[in-house]
Amino acid sequence: MQIATTIIFFILGTVFGSFFNVVGLRVPEKSLLSEQRSYCDHCRKQLTWRELIPILSYIAQKGRCKECEARISPLYPIMELVTGLLFAFSYYRYGWSPELILGLILIALIIPVTVADLEYRKVPNQLLLFFSPIFIIYRIFYPLDPWWDSLLGAGVALVLLLLIYFLSRGGMGMGDVKYYILFGFIFGLKQFFLLFLLSNIYGVIIGLVKMRMKGTGRKTKLAFAPFIGLAALTVFYFGDAIVLWYMRLINY
Repeated sequence: MQIATTIIFFILGTVFGSFFNVVGLRVPEKSLLSEQRSYCDHCRKQLTWRELIPILSYIAQKGRCKECEARISPLYPIMELVTGLLFAFSYYRYGWSPELILGLILIALIIPVTVADLEYRKVPNQLLLFFSPIFIIYRIFYPLDPWWDSLLGAGVALVLLLLIYFLSRGGMGMGDVKYYILFGFIFGLKQFFLLFLLSNIYGVIIGLVKMRMKGTGRKTKLAFAPFIGLAALTVFYFGDAIVLWYMRLINY
């Protein structure tokens, strides 16, 4: 039964992933509500249901629009697949629990923010403003222990990230600062520090790989929100285990 439900969550995740792609691409351009149907980004042809089946449509069309044969961004099937896997793993990891609800909400925030930052180098305020009250309501019903740890995490994140923002003279985007603060509220102080550390480790690793592959210098620009999102998911799924491992390590 668990396997069947996990598969259902994967399928649902790919469907939602397709929608999250659209949200991430349209919200920064303020066109989410102005367009009712999905369309080709090149020829503007409205897509039929056969062209909107997550992952499979991309494979069947060999990554090209059926009308104009322009290449379709691989970001679409990648994010659909990633969302499906995250939905499935969230259910597999937590079952029917409050943590599952939190996981699905996190994914619904992280995927479109990742798409928006990859495409436009923006963390849309609209998404952060939309999800912030949802996370606040969640923490009212399912508070951290102690409950004020959410406020402490957000407050420390605010001070730390604003300090980094001003010292770097805008080297870090204000959108990333707000993104971090929201996660500080969600996870609390201890796990915020873990998230902050992991996001920078991920960024450094990918940055070095990109520099090596492209032969660019240290000023290589990266969309950083994907690393923040990846760190948030790591903390959500494995944060307690990582903290416990570290505590045992330093007390060994």
